[in-house]
Amino acid sequence: MAAADIARQVGEGCRTVPLAGHVGFDSLPDQLVNKSVSQGFCFNILCVGETGLGKSTLMDTLFNTKFEGEPATHTQPGVQLRSNTYDLQESNVGLKLTIVSTVGFGDQINKEDSYKPIVEFIDAQFEAYLQEELKIRRVLHTYHDSRIHACLYFIAPTGHSLKSLDLVTMKKLDSKVNIIPIIAKSDAISKSELTKFKIKITSELVSNGVQIYQFPTDDESVAEINGTMNAHLPFAVIGSTEELKIGNKMMKARQYPWGTVQVENEAHCDFVKLREMLIRVNMEDLREQTHTRHYELYRRCKLEEMGFKDTDPDSKPFSLQETYEAKRNEFLGELQKKEEEMRQMFVQRVKEKEAELKEAEKELHEKFDRLKKLHQDEKKKLEDKKKSLDDEVNAFKQRKTAAELLQTQGSQAGGSQTLKRDKEKKNLGFL
Repeated sequence: MAAADIARQVGEGCRTVPLAGHVGFDSLPDQLVNKSVSQGFCFNILCVGETGLGKSTLMDTLFNTKFEGEPATHTQPGVQLRSNTYDLQESNVGLKLTIVSTVGFGDQINKEDSYKPIVEFIDAQFEAYLQEELKIRRVLHTYHDSRIHACLYFIAPTGHSLKSLDLVTMKKLDSKVNIIPIIAKSDAISKSELTKFKIKITSELVSNGVQIYQFPTDDESVAEINGTMNAHLPFAVIGSTEELKIGNKMMKARQYPWGTVQVENEAHCDFVKLREMLIRVNMEDLREQTHTRHYELYRRCKLEEMGFKDTDPDSKPFSLQETYEAKRNEFLGELQKKEEEMRQMFVQRVKEKEAELKEAEKELHEKFDRLKKLHQDEKKKLEDKKKSLDDEVNAFKQRKTAAELLQTQGSQAGGSQTLKRDKEKKNLGFL
């Protein structure tokens, strides 16, 4: 009998029976709380917004501390995500807080692909968790979960409408993360402008199909406050770490020439509402939504890409072993096919190379024959020229020899005539 059939029968045969006395499993919630407190909690916030909108200041204000970090500049060539993790302690509860900021977002002339590094970062955290889940030896209880639980999207207080960059980015992120839009530095515009701006933002988000995070109303204990706060989105916030004395109390505020803006005064801004909803009421729901909705969507798509399914074409439960074997055989078949294609391609390239080499060899032989013939012709010409020069030299030598002979003969003839004249003169003298 299949395991699914057994489980179905067990579920159908479940009965409710009364207890004769106290057993003790009503302490399970307390056990769970104690275990969770001892292990601590993690919460990861992604702050998306243009440089200079006060993202770091708001984080310092939200958690009432000073997080260390380098100030961002407007000279970044692209969007970079900077992640910092901090260990916080409040009473006996520990929180491992990770704040991820988008450095250089909106600073480029071409903002077309500004959202891509953010999407890739979120997917990378999902992939890391999935790889940890798929391990044979899993350590999820000690694994540092880096999945983004909340995305605070900072909107510039223009008072007009959302920028196209904001709409495109939120549309790309709404299926991957819980988006909470906030109007940053809301003290830059008047109350009437702020009210109109909120209505305009909400209208544009709805008309463009952007799904922002809605505070849950299914839990009766928080249904009323969450329903009220959903109507206040997006929150108009102000951040400040400076404390000023107002009346008899020291309060976080911003001092201007025209007056003082109190950060925790709900008549001045929605900072208290944001802190209440993000940290004090819905932090666990944000974590749960990340795991059950966004991560499950990523996991399902990934496993479907790998060939895993819940049921076969006959609507029967799919065995993981059968799926693995089928995928393995499919992979081996594709591998053999690619290997055969590569072998044929290699043989074809070898043949082509051999043909090229033969053609090159033929050309070299033809060139060698041409050069050899040219060399022979040049050699013959040189030999003919040498023979001609040798003939000229021999002729010259013959002419020289003949000339020397004539000169010798002339000298001898001249000498005999002189002797004859001298002899005649001598004979005349005797007479």
